[in-house]
Amino acid sequence: MSERLVVIGGDAGGMAAASTARRRRDDLEIVALEKDTRTSYSACGIPYHVGGLVPELDDLVARTPQEFRDRQRIDVRLRSEAVGVDLADRSVEVRDHAHERTYRLGFDQLLIGTGARPVRPPLPGIDEPWVRGVQNLDDAAALLDVARDLRCEQVAVVGGGYIGLEMAEAFVQWGADVAVVEAGPQVMRTLDPDMAALVVEAMERHGVDVHVNTPVAAIERGRILTEDDDELPADLVVLGLGVTPNAELAGDAGLVLGHRGAIEVDHRQRTSAEGVWAAGDCATSFHLVRQERVHVALGTVANRQARVAGINIGGGYATFGGVVGTAMTRLCSTEIARTGVNEAEAQAAGFEYVVGRIESTTKSRYMPKSAPITVKVLAEVGTGRLLGGQIVGGEGSAKRIDTLATAITAGFDLDDMVNLDLGYCPPLSPVWDPVVQACRAAAG
Repeated sequence: MSERLVVIGGDAGGMAAASTARRRRDDLEIVALEKDTRTSYSACGIPYHVGGLVPELDDLVARTPQEFRDRQRIDVRLRSEAVGVDLADRSVEVRDHAHERTYRLGFDQLLIGTGARPVRPPLPGIDEPWVRGVQNLDDAAALLDVARDLRCEQVAVVGGGYIGLEMAEAFVQWGADVAVVEAGPQVMRTLDPDMAALVVEAMERHGVDVHVNTPVAAIERGRILTEDDDELPADLVVLGLGVTPNAELAGDAGLVLGHRGAIEVDHRQRTSAEGVWAAGDCATSFHLVRQERVHVALGTVANRQARVAGINIGGGYATFGGVVGTAMTRLCSTEIARTGVNEAEAQAAGFEYVVGRIESTTKSRYMPKSAPITVKVLAEVGTGRLLGGQIVGGEGSAKRIDTLATAITAGFDLDDMVNLDLGYCPPLSPVWDPVVQACRAAAG
C-alpha cells in the first residue's frame, strides 16, 4: 500500500507543504482536510477587497480545490474538520459537515497547518451580527453583506494593529466615518512609541478618529461602550485584535506546545511526535535577533515553513532559517514597516543599543511627488551589529525595510550598512538612501 500524508488545513501552511511534497514524491497519497469552503487564498488581501481595490473575492484565491485535485492529485476535502488526532493509532477523526458524518482517517505522516484564529474577547454583544471578524474569505463576504445591508456610515474598528489599520483604510475608502479603538497606550505595538505617533498623525490626517487607552466594555446596537463609561457611535464593528495560534487540536493530541501556545517545531518543522509536522501560523519560529522561539503569524513565514516541511516530507532535507519579524502595512498614502527588534524587545533581550533616527524623503527632495520618510534603526553597543529598524513614510517607503531585514539576517554592522553600494536615481532615491542615513546617525 502507498504511504499516506494527511494535511490538516487548506491554506498556506498546509497546501504549500502538500504541493512541495507532491513534487518530490509522485507515489505519495495526499489527503487535505479543510473545514471551510476554499483553499490557498490570500487573507492579507481581504481588506483590499472590502475597500474595493480587489473587485472579486475569488481573485484572492491562488488555487482552487479542483486544481489541486486535477494538477497534483491531492484529495482536497472541503467542509471536513479534523476534530481529533490519535498519535498511537496514527489516525485523524474527521467531521464531514457536508454529509453530517464522522469518520477516521489513517495516516503515515501528518502535517498540521491549522493556522491561527482571531482574538474574540468575551464582551457583551460581541456575537451580534453587526460585529464581524475577517479571518477568512467567508468572513469577508459576511462582513460586506452586513455593511451593505446596514448602509453603514459609522464604523468602529477594535484594535490598532496591522488588521485594524488595514480595515480602517478599507472603510475610509467606503466613505464611512471610521474610529479605531485601541485598549493599549499606542497603535501598532510592534513599533516604538515615537514611530507609532507618526502613524496616529497619518490616521488622523486621513480622517480616522483614534482612541488609545480605551478598552471596550460592551457592544450594543449603534454604539460601543468603553470601560471609562464613554460611548462611540458604530453601525458596524470590525474586530482587529490580532490572532492566537490554532493549536488546541495538536495540544490535545499530546504534541508539545511552545510560545503563546503554538506548536513547538524544530528547524526541519518536525513536532515532538515522529512523522508529524507543523507549519504556518499554528507553529513557532526561531527569532534570529532575540535568539528564542516566538510566534509570528505572517503569510511569508507560513509559506517558507511549509516549503521546508514539504521538502522533508518528500524525502529531501531542508531547514527553516528563522525570522527577524519583518512586516509592513499601509494606511492610505502612508506606509509602515518594521524588522528585527524594537526598543522594548531589545531591552527585554538584554541588549545595550544605540539609536539612529532621521527624517528624509523617498526621492531626491527636488523631484515631484517626493514624500517624507522617517527611518529609525537600533544597533548593538560595542559591536555595531544592526538589531532592528522601523519606517513610516509616503509612497516608496515601506519596501526599504527589506534592506534592513537582509542586513540583520546577514549580521551586518553599522559600518557595513554605511558602505553598502546602493543604487541612486533622483526619481527613486536621494543620493544617500534614508536607510543608510539612519545607520550613519546611529554610528555617530
